[in-house]
Amino acid sequence: MIVTHLNLADFRNYASADVAVSPGANLFVGKNGQGKTNLVEALGYLSTLGSHRVSGDAPMIRAGQNSAVIRAKLHHNGRDLLAEVQINRGAANRAQINRGQIKPRELPRYFSSVLFAPEDLGIIRGDPSARRRFLDQLLVLRTPRLAGVLADYERVLRQRNTLLKSARATGVKESQLTTLEIWDDKLVALGSEIIAERLALISDLQVPIRTAYSEVVGADHRPGLVPVLSILGNDTETDDPENVVWDPSGGADRGQIIATFRAALAEKRRSELDRGVTLVGAHRDDVRFDLNGLPVKGYASHGESWSFALALKIASAEILRRDSLLGDPVLILDDVFAELDQRRRARLATIISRYEQVFITAAVLEDIPEELTAHIVHIRSGTVVDPEVIDAFAEG
Repeated sequence: MIVTHLNLADFRNYASADVAVSPGANLFVGKNGQGKTNLVEALGYLSTLGSHRVSGDAPMIRAGQNSAVIRAKLHHNGRDLLAEVQINRGAANRAQINRGQIKPRELPRYFSSVLFAPEDLGIIRGDPSARRRFLDQLLVLRTPRLAGVLADYERVLRQRNTLLKSARATGVKESQLTTLEIWDDKLVALGSEIIAERLALISDLQVPIRTAYSEVVGADHRPGLVPVLSILGNDTETDDPENVVWDPSGGADRGQIIATFRAALAEKRRSELDRGVTLVGAHRDDVRFDLNGLPVKGYASHGESWSFALALKIASAEILRRDSLLGDPVLILDDVFAELDQRRRARLATIISRYEQVFITAAVLEDIPEELTAHIVHIRSGTVVDPEVIDAFAEG
């Protein structure tokens, strides 16, 4: 999978931009605040429907405009595609493939990317929601149909929470308990599938992250991932997630997960009715990251945390390379080389040279190893200064 052109309209500080890009390394260079990160943010959005910088879509729409458009020409297995998404202010977003309407959540079926940026330290050091979002985005890129499962789970969760709030406010009625049991069934069915898929993904990441971490730092500090599930009694919203973990010998057996999930809901029924919120399920799970047997969060240095986050994204790319029908994901490194010493820059350059296409942003050209500078695009004040501009989007 490679991108051949990127076109933006009213995205961030770009009124318009049309950039021809190449296989291999593509380097966007510009001073801070000029718009180089906006270009790779747009590419990342096409595959994840989210930004690595903000939680909502509105900041990506240029000031004074009602919508922003991202278009990318893609090439894979001899086939060319035009992927487009329109981000709307105050309305549902829209997406197209080759000018045909699709649901935005279907875009990961057509484009796969893995982006690493300094903000990804939040996955390591932030709250559980950042780690759940990381796992779920990777799940969808690997198995796009799971986008629908995750969306359905969120819908069921909202409905169940609405019923719990109503029961708390009006007093529990028999009819509400009967309806709650119906929503329990849906929550368990969807949530168990998500939990099982996450457990399988965590298991699959163990070897690639160990390899990637060793390649990045030149040492094996035994990085690992440990699933922490709310259905086992962990309150990941308030506690340090290091008490009860899923027995890896149990794998991701769906029947065991369903039975454990149902038992946890029964145990929490009174608390849920008192608080008006669903207390167990995929929306309250976490994953613990370890180095040398200790949690990275709270024990690792800044450098170790940063290296773990980078290795996690490289491991993700390896998983997609192996499992995704789209083959190699597009690898995106946003302002990464400035954080590395000379030795680790060389190591990272060797790692990313294995991928069909890489996008790199940098404020200082000298931070980038020479072998990655074959195709450079300079950015200044929301303008592509000297690219190969091809009017690839006029047709149609």
